[in-house]
Amino acid sequence: MNLHSLSPSTHLNLHNQVCVYSYHSLSLFLTLTSSFSLFFLSHHKKRRRSLKMMTVGRSGGTVVLLFCLSFFAAVTAESPYRFFDWNVTYGDIYPLGVRQQGILINGKFPGPDIHSVTNDNLIINVHNSLDEPFLISWNGVQNRRNSYVDGMYGTTCPIPPRSNYTYILQVKDQIGSFYYFPSLAFHKAAGAFGGIRILSRPGIPVPFADPAGDYTVLIGDWYKSNHTDLKSRLDRGRKLPSPDGILINGRSNGATLNVEQGKTYRLRISNVGLQDSLNFRIQNHRMKLVEVEGTHTLQTMFSSLDVHVGQSYSVLITADQSPRDYYVVVSSRFTDKIITSTGVLRYSGSSTPASGPIPGGPTIQVDWSLNQARAIRTNLTASGPRPNPQGSYHYGLIPLIRTIVFGSSAGQINGKQRYGVNSVSFVPADTPLKLADFLKISGVYKINSISDKPTYGGLYLDTSVLQVDYRTFIEIVFENQEDIVQSYHLNGYSFWVVGMDGGQWKTGSRNGYNLRDAVSRSTVQVYPKSWTAIYIALDNVGMWNLRSEFWARQYLGQQLYLRVFTSSTSLRDEYPIPKNSRLCGRARGRHTRPL
Repeated sequence: MNLHSLSPSTHLNLHNQVCVYSYHSLSLFLTLTSSFSLFFLSHHKKRRRSLKMMTVGRSGGTVVLLFCLSFFAAVTAESPYRFFDWNVTYGDIYPLGVRQQGILINGKFPGPDIHSVTNDNLIINVHNSLDEPFLISWNGVQNRRNSYVDGMYGTTCPIPPRSNYTYILQVKDQIGSFYYFPSLAFHKAAGAFGGIRILSRPGIPVPFADPAGDYTVLIGDWYKSNHTDLKSRLDRGRKLPSPDGILINGRSNGATLNVEQGKTYRLRISNVGLQDSLNFRIQNHRMKLVEVEGTHTLQTMFSSLDVHVGQSYSVLITADQSPRDYYVVVSSRFTDKIITSTGVLRYSGSSTPASGPIPGGPTIQVDWSLNQARAIRTNLTASGPRPNPQGSYHYGLIPLIRTIVFGSSAGQINGKQRYGVNSVSFVPADTPLKLADFLKISGVYKINSISDKPTYGGLYLDTSVLQVDYRTFIEIVFENQEDIVQSYHLNGYSFWVVGMDGGQWKTGSRNGYNLRDAVSRSTVQVYPKSWTAIYIALDNVGMWNLRSEFWARQYLGQQLYLRVFTSSTSLRDEYPIPKNSRLCGRARGRHTRPL
């Protein structure tokens, strides 16, 4: 059934719901999924007959069923639907002046933005016109109770060539700036990424005035080589060279942001690159930081901002200079050779090109970046996605149930370069792990196949899955004994960045934690020979990818899955598998619903 043929007002809640109806001492499970609920609405006569059949019997069953349908109508009224139809194709691109094979969405590089409001349902129909499988993941979108649509291979089957799949997402209880990206193969080096913005609902206060304009600014390092060549190099066990350049919204030079004198603008800056931390700055303009990956921050002024790979920031800039053009500058951090790219901030009516020396920024200074990171804090009095202040959740007072320490690993296995976490270099299973869980397919992976502490032994291959308990509060420490800045992302969650420092983490390091207004985010950096500690409230059941955002390292094994587990089967804890889920690997030929 074509999801796009019906208006939003005719759709029931496309998240899967289950109502239980009792009849002659038997339990009848009515599973209402996206296509099933659409079926009810588009076939009214059949619906009436179905409802008549289902309500014959004990009155308790009728009450439950009617309650379910009323619940669906209520959810529909409160949660609008936004529809997207994307065609993913190859296409020639020239971001660094040479022709490359890019991956385009609806002919665009980068791809189109997703604009939404808290609690919106996003119906994204993705047509794969490539000659290889394809997946999209949603960096920072939590997909609450629904890791099946997370878009990583551990949770979601790839879309085969010349096929399509409709993602059904809800941006539940979220605001902020995020992005999407292709998660398979090394497609991220070819494009198919774009911005995601989630606005606050009407009536929810935002701690700054509406800006005159709102820009997505996607920055990232880039190679001149095609993604297939880069992937082939990694598959042969070789490291990648340094990137060849930096892109700003898909261009190495010439990206333009238009402003009017005296007005204030919001820039949503995301580092969608492959490995390098980047510094962002605008000639003669200061930036007021207001939001980090869904958290309103203390409004601190910066002349330049470090954006580590995978991270997203929102800043406000005021066009308070004379009306001409000014350089927008992005340069690499902590690299032997500093790469720089420039764009233009163009005032309305300007006839004067940007001039003067390109403003310099920090290069290899770790302390500068560390001090800036510590200055980024939560605005405790501002509202988040709900009216209550962000500071009303006192994370620093909650007892820790468990401490997990993850250390990065690098080495060779069978003569090929590999990376890992706690000595385990991740290899994908033949079946998505979440599908194996749901369908009870044994032998796909082992629970706790990775230690919760570094072993500092030799690297070995395995499908690393660590189980953690739902509704517990835990601490994760990332240790980095290498000479590079690392960046980690956890799907499905935001976490509090309570501490970071040089040297080895010890229990006494907690004495320096920020237990009052640490920023809550989903991607965090770990400086060379340093550690970073985070607190997490495990309130989202599912199988969630934890990975290095250094994409070659992720591809060669520096990732794992957190299995947030509960024995409960309540819909309050996790939705059933979407009825339209693709089944692959050992799940092929099975069914998402009983026949």
